[in-house]
Amino acid sequence: MKVGELEVLPVLDGYGWEIGRDVFHRPHSGVDDPWAGHEDLLDAEGRVSFPLGGFLVRTGDRVIVIDTGVGNIDNGQYRGGRLLDSLRERGVQPGDVTDVIFTHLHFDHVGWAASKGEVVFRNATYRAHQADWDHFVDSPDAAPGAVRKLSPVKPQLETFSGDVTLAPGLDARPAPGHTPGSTIYILSGGTQRVLLLGDVAHLPMELVETGWEFANDTDRAKALLTRDRISAELAGSMDIAAGAHFPDPWFGRLISAEASERTWVFLD
Repeated sequence: MKVGELEVLPVLDGYGWEIGRDVFHRPHSGVDDPWAGHEDLLDAEGRVSFPLGGFLVRTGDRVIVIDTGVGNIDNGQYRGGRLLDSLRERGVQPGDVTDVIFTHLHFDHVGWAASKGEVVFRNATYRAHQADWDHFVDSPDAAPGAVRKLSPVKPQLETFSGDVTLAPGLDARPAPGHTPGSTIYILSGGTQRVLLLGDVAHLPMELVETGWEFANDTDRAKALLTRDRISAELAGSMDIAAGAHFPDPWFGRLISAEASERTWVFLD
């Protein structure tokens, strides 16, 4: 997809699944079953399947990877391993990447930050929100797996907080709740904007209908406010959006500003 002079393309690492009714809730919907009408998203075992990976952005002389998938995990629920091949299919070698930018630091978004203790994108500056780095890496309560995965990139790391421009046409906007430093990235060119939402929403239904909560949000109340605010922003505009785990073709648009009439339309 082109956004002015920018190009943004999905890069697939693999697939994962969760039990839909266990992790997606809409407690104040006023209906008996908020999943009514969304059963097509569930397989026979009630699982929601979703892609894992990230996005490749080219702008000027910058080659940017936003999120790096789950890495070489294959545990029966999450399976990665394809990201570097996906980049090569786009004509990008690991040494070509100038920037690696994270929407947040959950394991399924940082899998190729490093491998076997070695930085994967050796020529890149790594960027993450300071609040997420504090939470996942520098906190005394940080998970050892996150520390092990992310510590190798620290010499190449630049953190940020607040709204910031990271490259021509690429802006970061904090969107906390899913994690303390969750961030969306806004690509702009001319009158067009594309919002890369990370895990602000895992499925378009979370934007179509207000009030959805996700079990793994660090702060569910804050995540809900963020999700519904971004939904209202998208519905009142012609902006395009993509969630990190939205199904192929990833990109779409929210139609109708009225909350009761919103629909999600994927773009070919």
